[in-house]
Amino acid sequence: MGEASILRKIERQLKELSAAEQKVAGFVLKNAHLVPNMTTGELAQKASVSEATIIRFCKTVGIGSYKSFKLALAKELTNTSMDINDISLLQSKDTPFDLFNKVTHVNMGALEAAVSALDKRELNKAIEALLKADTILFYGVGGSAAAAVDGHYKFSKLGLRAMMSLDFHFMLAIEAHLKKGDVFIAISTSGKTKDVLELARFAKKRGATVIAITNLGKSPLHKEADITLGTPMVEHENRIGSIASKMTQMNLIDALYVATFHRMGLSVVNQYAEARELADRLRR
Repeated sequence: MGEASILRKIERQLKELSAAEQKVAGFVLKNAHLVPNMTTGELAQKASVSEATIIRFCKTVGIGSYKSFKLALAKELTNTSMDINDISLLQSKDTPFDLFNKVTHVNMGALEAAVSALDKRELNKAIEALLKADTILFYGVGGSAAAAVDGHYKFSKLGLRAMMSLDFHFMLAIEAHLKKGDVFIAISTSGKTKDVLELARFAKKRGATVIAITNLGKSPLHKEADITLGTPMVEHENRIGSIASKMTQMNLIDALYVATFHRMGLSVVNQYAEARELADRLRR
């Protein structure tokens, strides 16, 4: 697709599409914000066409699959006139409230795109691995470090042996004690961060299960991981900070935490209640 807008390309090709594909195009152009969260069947029903037509439509506009089409569309909707993460932001005359609205819009778009990026089977495998682990390590650098810290905090509250450090050498020392069944959660937007890759390889050598939280695509981290929780590509390279990508990472950490809590059930409720009661007393 290159840098061309998907929606503009659909508009240009409208007359070249078959009658059935034009129905799909019409719905997409009028309801683009709904499509990233729709299945093939749902879109086919709304456009009054077959699911096979949806697939043909995606290929006609230059994208090989419906999943890829949804991701590309979600990314376009997120970034359209909302490049709050790009250096070009400095050229705008936005007020603080304008920028607040843009940040909110971008984050909402990123979370919507995350639904399409995640493979449910990989998520289920991740939960099973976490429930069986004696030790869970989290690691990320830069903006991804925030998600690692949050993971350490949340999973420790479950009574699990969760650890995280920003010190690469300290993490190496901790990883030397990993064993089969333990889990290392590697967090990297690009999947190319050297420190994250080295720790992932070492964890794998120790027999631990490597779970990657990284952008979709065949990155080095994707290849090293046993389980990949894909995040959508929602930011430019020339950025002023990890904003939308950090939001999708934190969202995944929250999902892992809640799903693990759900599976652990009543075994941790009493401890939670006791800690909350003590915290309430200390606030008085």
